[in-house]
Amino acid sequence: MRLNHAFCAASALALLAGAATAQTTVTIATVNNGDMIRMQGLSDEFTAANPDITLEWVTLEENVLRQRVTQDIASNGGQFDVMTIGTYEVPIWGKQGWLVSLNDLPAEWDADDILPAIRGGLTVDGELYAAPFYGESSMVMYRKDLMEAAGMEMPEAPTWDDIAKAAEAMTDKDNEVYGICLRGKAGWGENMAFLSAMANSFGGKWFDEDWQAQFDSEAWANTLNTYMDLMNNYGPPGASTNGFNENLSLFQQGKCGMWIDATVAASFVTNPNDSTVADQVGFALAPDNGLGKRGNWLWAWSLAVPAGSDATDAAKKFVAWATSKEYTALVAENEGWANVPPGTRTSLYENAEYQKVPFAEMTLNSINSADPTQPTVDPVPYTGVQFVAIPEFAGIATQVGQEFSAALAGQQSVEEALEKAQAITVDEMEAAGY
Repeated sequence: MRLNHAFCAASALALLAGAATAQTTVTIATVNNGDMIRMQGLSDEFTAANPDITLEWVTLEENVLRQRVTQDIASNGGQFDVMTIGTYEVPIWGKQGWLVSLNDLPAEWDADDILPAIRGGLTVDGELYAAPFYGESSMVMYRKDLMEAAGMEMPEAPTWDDIAKAAEAMTDKDNEVYGICLRGKAGWGENMAFLSAMANSFGGKWFDEDWQAQFDSEAWANTLNTYMDLMNNYGPPGASTNGFNENLSLFQQGKCGMWIDATVAASFVTNPNDSTVADQVGFALAPDNGLGKRGNWLWAWSLAVPAGSDATDAAKKFVAWATSKEYTALVAENEGWANVPPGTRTSLYENAEYQKVPFAEMTLNSINSADPTQPTVDPVPYTGVQFVAIPEFAGIATQVGQEFSAALAGQQSVEEALEKAQAITVDEMEAAGY
């Protein structure tokens, strides 16, 4: 009898030991940008503290990531436990019940510390459906040395005319220096993110209050003609295939006088380990036309847990770690304050050390100047600055982006691109029942 008791006790201990070491695998789909790659590099800190959790990474180019996670979540495929998604997807997917609420993250995660503009974009009916890894707007990054050599000074709040004059003055094609680098790669989150925000500053919009497409408007013609003039005269060759990463590389190599893009890029262009012009970068607000709207967007790359995950608790634990104040401190300790994920927490911008970072104030001002509830000069029926928060938008805008990219590549005129954009948008919206 004693032997049986001893055997049972030993068996119970073995079972407990097995349970203690049982591994939960969390598969994370993420985008191949610098901040996310840095997160992977630091994730050993998380697994050391959570030895029962194994992390598997699926790192993808931006357009491919969007396609893969959308297919998976729409089919309840369960391929991923954590998804890197944006401000566009979160409210749509949250309403459809495709995401797990994060309202129960630990109190020390401090949801009230998230910047209101960012938190609002990730909340549906009081439920937070994603935790922001970093928030961004867009702004002008420019070469101070080239501006000085041209005898010019960049205003803190430039107009599009200021940008055109600076681009002309800084262009030196013989030495492979191009006055301006802008997104040309087709995609709703690539060239159309830039052009939709740019159109807002020209008085353009995707739809009027009756959901009628507006690509046949004078404002859109002015937007696209200005963009083409800048790129054809002062932009790099092959620009129709350049997205965020390609332009980042060009700027870091000293080949761009100006780059108007995500505020998050500031840490990469000022990092002397990666950028040949790190000590010569200045910052300004995205341009306007005097109509009350700037050409800057509002976005957050966020971590969300899909409803199809079978590792919800472990996934939430990782999300809370990767978007915490502690993670920010970890990056600061390892990489310096300039490289911490920006644009998410009020406490970061109140931190005396972070306030010394040269782009910190401009980033916050840019985020605060974007209003997704009133994104355009005239009233519109949608929310979203560089996107329209309806499920159909991603498909429509990707098709429109392909037409605009083709125009930049010289395959058709601006007029033809706008006519096709109008026709595509009208057809798709009618089919969707608008």
